[in-house]
Amino acid sequence: MIDIKLIRENKDLVKENIKKKFQNEKLPLVDQVEALDIEFRDCKKKADDLRALRNSKSSEIGVLMREGKALEANKIKEEVSGYGSEIEKLEVKEAELEEKIRKIMMVIPNIIDPSVPIGKDDSENVEAERFGEPIVPNYEIPYHADIIESLNGLDKDSAGRTSGQGFYYLMGDIARIHEAMLAYARDYMIDKGFTYAIPPFMIHANVVEGVMSFPEMEAMMYKIESEDLYLIGTSEHSMIGKFKDQLINSDKLPITMTSYSPCFRKEGGSHGLEERGLYRVHQFEKQEMIVLCNPEDSMEWYEKMWRYSVEIFRNFNIPVRQLNCCSGDLADLKVKSCDIEAWSPRQQKYFEVCSCSNLGDAQARRLGIRAKGENGNYYVHTLNNTVVASPRGLIALIENNYNEDGSITIPEVLRPYMGGKEKIEKK
Repeated sequence: MIDIKLIRENKDLVKENIKKKFQNEKLPLVDQVEALDIEFRDCKKKADDLRALRNSKSSEIGVLMREGKALEANKIKEEVSGYGSEIEKLEVKEAELEEKIRKIMMVIPNIIDPSVPIGKDDSENVEAERFGEPIVPNYEIPYHADIIESLNGLDKDSAGRTSGQGFYYLMGDIARIHEAMLAYARDYMIDKGFTYAIPPFMIHANVVEGVMSFPEMEAMMYKIESEDLYLIGTSEHSMIGKFKDQLINSDKLPITMTSYSPCFRKEGGSHGLEERGLYRVHQFEKQEMIVLCNPEDSMEWYEKMWRYSVEIFRNFNIPVRQLNCCSGDLADLKVKSCDIEAWSPRQQKYFEVCSCSNLGDAQARRLGIRAKGENGNYYVHTLNNTVVASPRGLIALIENNYNEDGSITIPEVLRPYMGGKEKIEKK
């Protein structure tokens, strides 16, 4: 959510930003907000003026009563008694206008960073850099589900009976390496100075509205029937929500945290679910990182965060690339975002494994997260990034460490989490 001052002082900038995001249907909202804001401020001024007048008249009544001028005092009392009902009407109107403004402001997209490439959708995202040489071995790499099943590590049929499509059982060494990836990612982030957390896996609606846009919420979130609770789609939601309505001393910034959680997503729409594989599923596990910092530091943190993901995946022997998300692919709250994509030697192309985002002060405004500085209070900036999400990260690891004999070489950094084992082999 942007500062309404931007619309008051530079609505053309806001409209131009909407055009860059190819959301021209939202252009009339800027003029609507401007008109409502003028009406709101006029209403507030009238109410404030009446309150001031009532206070002044009340003081005048006191003076007249002390002077024994009861008749004059009573006349003013009658006049003042009418102010209360008028003020009450104005306050009701203020609240109605404020709510209308808030609802529209929640839909107007955040101002994107000048460095964001302009494009309509994810097909126009821009590759920035590659890390590691993408290799295609001279032997066939089977579909990841077939590899895992051959190692007795996957059972989707049983999951279908217990839970339906989009769920799975991981077993044996595959389940173990899945958890090893998450444990390594956790320890890596702790070594970088991040505080480890396990957050609530359900959050209230007002937290959901604070961390993401309405279209995202509708497409992703599972609602708990008859309760004001949603299952989280990522621990970023509850981790940023942790600071809702908080005033943080500026000397406590930056706040850097890494969190583990299961994640739950509808995965509906055009992408759909995979019948056999693990690329798009309803439930997965993730190690996340979040940062709350001063506005002037957020871009520096953005650069650090996505590079952490690159280093982790390279330590898993996985070639990756950084892809800058174009304007049309950015969710409305985001200032800038990039994906880290892993190389798939089977498909001979890259696929997304991490997403890093700078949201500026959008989430902080929605959730009321401010810092207390020497020159007053201000909204912090929030950032988030995937450290490792599995099973998608697991797919990348399996394909890039698959051997011709059907075994999987365990990356050296994961061996301490696997009891020193060097390979996963068929039994």
